[in-house]
Amino acid sequence: MPSKPPVVKPCKIHANLADAPAFRAHPFDDDKLKEECGVFGVVGVSDAANFVALGLHALQHRGQEAGGIVSHDASEGFNSARRFGYVRDNFTRASLMDTLPGPLAIGHVRYSTSGKKGAVIRDVQPFFGEFSKGGAAIAHNGNITNALSLRKELIERGSIFQSSSDSECIIHLMARSMQKGLPERMEDALRRVEGAFSIVAMTSTQLIGVRDPLGVRPLVLGKIGDGWALSSETCALDIIGAEYLREIEPGEMVVITEKGVESHFPFRRAPSKFCIFEHVYFSRPDSIIGGRSVYETRRQIGVELAREAPVEADLVCPVPDSGTPAAIGFSQESGIPYAMGIIRNQYMGRTFIEPTESIRNMGVRLKLNVNRALIKGKRVILVDDSVVRGTTSRKIKEMILDAGAKEVHFRIASPPTQWPCFYGVDTPEREKLLAATMTEAQMQEHLNVDSLKFISLDGLYRAVGAASGRNNDCPEYCDACFSGEYPVIPADMVEKGFELKAAE
Repeated sequence: MPSKPPVVKPCKIHANLADAPAFRAHPFDDDKLKEECGVFGVVGVSDAANFVALGLHALQHRGQEAGGIVSHDASEGFNSARRFGYVRDNFTRASLMDTLPGPLAIGHVRYSTSGKKGAVIRDVQPFFGEFSKGGAAIAHNGNITNALSLRKELIERGSIFQSSSDSECIIHLMARSMQKGLPERMEDALRRVEGAFSIVAMTSTQLIGVRDPLGVRPLVLGKIGDGWALSSETCALDIIGAEYLREIEPGEMVVITEKGVESHFPFRRAPSKFCIFEHVYFSRPDSIIGGRSVYETRRQIGVELAREAPVEADLVCPVPDSGTPAAIGFSQESGIPYAMGIIRNQYMGRTFIEPTESIRNMGVRLKLNVNRALIKGKRVILVDDSVVRGTTSRKIKEMILDAGAKEVHFRIASPPTQWPCFYGVDTPEREKLLAATMTEAQMQEHLNVDSLKFISLDGLYRAVGAASGRNNDCPEYCDACFSGEYPVIPADMVEKGFELKAAE
């Protein structure tokens, strides 16, 4: 007798559809480049969604607006839950996690870098779709630089979009593919896509991981018992007790079942262009990138910075927390004592809704406070990871001077940020980047500090392991935010009028 066709069950969606609070960056965070997104997936373990929730908690630094999880269970089918806010505030309740059964699940934490800014539930990933061969869900970290043209084409051909996210284009391209299997449909879809993507996806039986041919955004593979895990960073493997195995290579697709991992390379090979700012700021310091400790790389950045830009001073103080490893390295190389001259309020969330104008005017003081007894009368070197708009740097300098510092010297653990990122990082428009409109000397005068120095691009490359510095003909990393050299032309933005760097 012919076998019965499988019963197709719709994906059950559990979303908090009440009006979400407005997402407003705290004044301190508003002057930082915003982390892109984080993705995580597990197959072959009981209650996979609980492991995914833990993994997303470890990746919370990559996105704080919202999070989502999709799971699959043989009897329950696909289930989805999407929530605004932190993982800890949503995906720790048994009443919610019980709705996400099964041995296979993926998740996503979001900071919007495309589509509408702010909290819109339909933009929260993972996205789910029913295809002729079954359902599939997808979580994407990165940015599709030709999304507008793809979206226009797909709508003209009858696709109906539910979100403003560039990532939804992949679902519609998969639906229109004539390939048989869902992994093959994804390959077919991604060949139409330009830009940066690290993707964790799932079918009813498979966990899929894929990176774009340039490997701009990170993705790693881990082993947990008899199961497997995919993650944006190794620190999320640590939290679930998984063994880190390796990075997914640029242009690689892995298809994982409970039986094991299949790997292949469906895209044309290209030189790797991993985002160098992952080393500087985005990744957690306890993660491993390219076989190197992120913490050690940041400490080495401080060493290089001390060699390139020495200055006589009494104390080296980090701007917490991202400037801490570089400040330690600067202190060790220069011999100037390291000190916690600025204390961060650890109970201050990454977002803050300021209720009154008087509170709003307190600005950075809500999050940082100067250790006055330590600072008074001292020549202070402040080490920070970057300068974007410069607003926070001015406020911190004023706080240090108000505390009685004799001199204030800024040392920045990245080159001047002169160009916006179009590969999954929310960057201000170019005219709002301080380094795009001012020289280093002008920035020093604008910030009103005794000295200001950035690490050179060569120095940054040496710190991340390139002994001879940057290869100008074929740099090893994507450093477009510093150099203006985009490895993938941002087609949508160029069409909107963005001017690329003139050829030298």
